[in-house]
Amino acid sequence: MSSPAAGNPRPPRDLPLRHRVAFEPGAVEGFFRPALLRSPAALMLTGVLAITGLRLLWLVFQPADLYPDEAQYWFWAQHPAFGYYSKPPLLAWLIALTTGLFGESEFAIRLSAPLLHVGATVFVYAIGDRLYDSRVGLWSALAYASLPGASVSAFIISTDAPLLLFWAAALYAFIRAREDGRWGWWLAVGIACGLGLLAKYAMAYWIFSALGYVLVSRAERRHLGPLLTAIGIALLLYSPNFWWNWNNGFVSYLHVKDNAGLDEPLIHPDAFLEFFGSQFAVFGPLFFAGLIWLAASPRTLAEPHARLLATFALPTLAMMLAVSLLSRANANWAAPAFVSATVLVVAWALDRGWRKLVMFSVALHLAAVAILFTGRDTLAAVGIELPAKYDALGRLRGWRELGAVVGTALAQHPGLTLFADDRETLAALIYYVRPHPFDAVKWKLKSGLPKDQWELTNGLPQHIGGNFLLVSEHELIPEMSPSFATIDRLQPVVIPVGPGASRTYTLYLARDFKGYSWDRR
Repeated sequence: MSSPAAGNPRPPRDLPLRHRVAFEPGAVEGFFRPALLRSPAALMLTGVLAITGLRLLWLVFQPADLYPDEAQYWFWAQHPAFGYYSKPPLLAWLIALTTGLFGESEFAIRLSAPLLHVGATVFVYAIGDRLYDSRVGLWSALAYASLPGASVSAFIISTDAPLLLFWAAALYAFIRAREDGRWGWWLAVGIACGLGLLAKYAMAYWIFSALGYVLVSRAERRHLGPLLTAIGIALLLYSPNFWWNWNNGFVSYLHVKDNAGLDEPLIHPDAFLEFFGSQFAVFGPLFFAGLIWLAASPRTLAEPHARLLATFALPTLAMMLAVSLLSRANANWAAPAFVSATVLVVAWALDRGWRKLVMFSVALHLAAVAILFTGRDTLAAVGIELPAKYDALGRLRGWRELGAVVGTALAQHPGLTLFADDRETLAALIYYVRPHPFDAVKWKLKSGLPKDQWELTNGLPQHIGGNFLLVSEHELIPEMSPSFATIDRLQPVVIPVGPGASRTYTLYLARDFKGYSWDRR
């Protein structure tokens, strides 16, 4: 082994990770000034705030419109409640807060997303530092902040951003509570879990993971009582949404079941492969490959800290893989697993001296996200038009133009109520039509339980005798005609969304709604 004076000492392979950092004084000089190396937390904040600053600049200057789901969440924020058709209420409350402070621009609606990820990243740092050392904390935080899935979630407002924050907060509080048994930390576990449940029902996976960890390990069973108390606190915080569901036919829970599609024909190998492949994009190709290797290495996961981190990652990922095989699963459904998985993979890589591989992965993720979100517009600025099929933001384009056309039509036909045959179209139009048509309604495809917020709170049967401007995407006129006195065609609308691509709609005047035909039989 070379002496310290040689300038590049190599730590013994059997030295614990916490002590090996002392052998690597130049671990990150290539990225940061040596004066900052004495404070990994400062390095972490510097890196994370730099990434967040770039994200905020993109939100300010980007040309993409709101995705329809984002517009739907904004609509919810205009009607404060303890619950909404498909989600618990916290996201709508956050949007109400940011838009109340900064107006109703796309930037204001999305503002909380990158800020929530700052909080999640800080907790990832704290988890790595607590379980291993500050170097693992630093690189885990930078790795998490750079994950492609985290970047997408930081650019588009969704329930994932608050969920990931409270998932990480609950895990850190759980680690601290197990260490010293203080009730303050168990209280923090309960509060974080409760807020997580108000953000997204997937927080329940965290609770099941914690219970499994405590019950399976004999040494951990002494924490069962405090954990159950923390879960009780979480359920108490969550209870307003349960009460709202109770009074609305448990529609949110039924939506979760329907969204999984388990009532449909089972076994879909193509959906499984699609979901499995998508996780290389969400978590990054090298990190996800490392996680697969660790999952197949029981000896590595036998180490206590690795086992704890794996418990909060692998069961959730395995469950989503099973759901994707049985039915389908969206790429982001396993996102909470990657909070602890990031620390697990980074600690494993650093323990083997693969710091440069971690650095490469961070750089790769940031470069990929930069290309994804700015590549098309950068090429367009120099005269190169990328075909629309390669535009990652294609679904975010054209809504403003559609809103302008529909707004003009409404102004030309005063007294009409906006009406659409598609949930996404209606959500986007309510935001982009000025003044906002908050009384807009949507066609219900069949009898039975409501299938979205509009059917739940402002269904067409509340507008008997009403006259409407119908924005049709699916051309359901033969199905709709028995429910109206007349439906007259106004004009087609073609919205370009990029070279070689457009979305087509048709405007109709639908007069004197008589009720759904199936309700009048």
